[in-house]
Amino acid sequence: MLPVPDQLEILKRGIVTLHSEKELADKLARGRPLRVKLGVDPTSPDIHLGHAVALRKLRQFQELGHQIVLIIGDFTAMIGDPSGRSTTRPPLTYDEVLANAKTYTDQAFLVLDRERTEVVFNGTWFKEMPFMEVIRLNARVTLQQMLQREDFKKRVAEGTEVRLHEIQYPIMQGWDSVVVRADVEIGGSDQLFNILVGRDLQKEEGQEPQVCMTLPLLEGLDGIKKMSKSLGNYVGLTDAPKDMFGKLMSIPDELMAKYYLLVLGETLDSSLHPMEAKKQLAGKCVAVYHGEAAARDCREDWDIRFSKRDLSAAELPELALGERRDVLGVVQHAFQTTFGQTISGGEVRRLVQGGSIQLNGVKLTDPKAEPDWESGAVLKLDKKRSVRLA
Repeated sequence: MLPVPDQLEILKRGIVTLHSEKELADKLARGRPLRVKLGVDPTSPDIHLGHAVALRKLRQFQELGHQIVLIIGDFTAMIGDPSGRSTTRPPLTYDEVLANAKTYTDQAFLVLDRERTEVVFNGTWFKEMPFMEVIRLNARVTLQQMLQREDFKKRVAEGTEVRLHEIQYPIMQGWDSVVVRADVEIGGSDQLFNILVGRDLQKEEGQEPQVCMTLPLLEGLDGIKKMSKSLGNYVGLTDAPKDMFGKLMSIPDELMAKYYLLVLGETLDSSLHPMEAKKQLAGKCVAVYHGEAAARDCREDWDIRFSKRDLSAAELPELALGERRDVLGVVQHAFQTTFGQTISGGEVRRLVQGGSIQLNGVKLTDPKAEPDWESGAVLKLDKKRSVRLA
């Protein structure tokens, strides 16, 4: 293994919280592989670039010789992590969770080394826990502790309900750390409370408490909210190459430096023109998950479609029209079905007013109009997205 100072220098890059550096240094100094835990809840079938921020940090631990413990939260997913939520998550059935979990490990191994990753499901221990043990586990924490969470505190202050099952989530996540004997737990910056609960439970069980390491949350394509599939602002690791490239070309310029750091582990070259920097970012991401050849194809296709403005020759996603034939309805349908993004009628009208919506190069000026939607026609939705009518 590398000397402790060198390991710390690598592991501290891009983090938000390290509790504590001294504890981590002491653990590293023992010269044995650390057990580094990350829990993921399969609440949807896709892992996106926001999840990959933590996976990349785990990969750094692996490359330094440490053991990764990836916990698939088949039981915690049925509660739904309340971190950062202003409302209770819709419940999932166990069958839905298991269906989502089938793809999680394969996607995680696009980043992680399979040979140095231990995968466990927390249902393995929670399924076998008698109700009396659940009561005893709950007795180790207080309601006052749980209500110190900012999201719970805010919801109570605003009169928004906090369901009792949500309070179980930090306790269950903490117990995961006890079961797997974690030396370090990694999570987003909104996970600090949950990880600290794990430290407390480990102490009570006579274990050495885990080190808490949190990472920045990656904003989604809207540039405002945390990347999330439910918000439609995500880039999935298994998105088709051109979809991935196109989505990344739509991120706001002010997020470029953060995406370079968290998604690629690189520093943005400030001398690059913003458009070129964004193309390089998109290309490098596609190369990571789909290979260099796919990245070159995406770059060439993008240049044909937008740099050379020759949409008629470009390979575009096909759009099958829905029931509505007015401009507003077709555009909303295109954003939703092709790009997984919900767009309001007001936003469509603003795009129309700005001249962005075009059919075969002709601006569509009336959101209520029903033009001749010919098969093969190119519908331009905004500066970066177009579709071809099926």
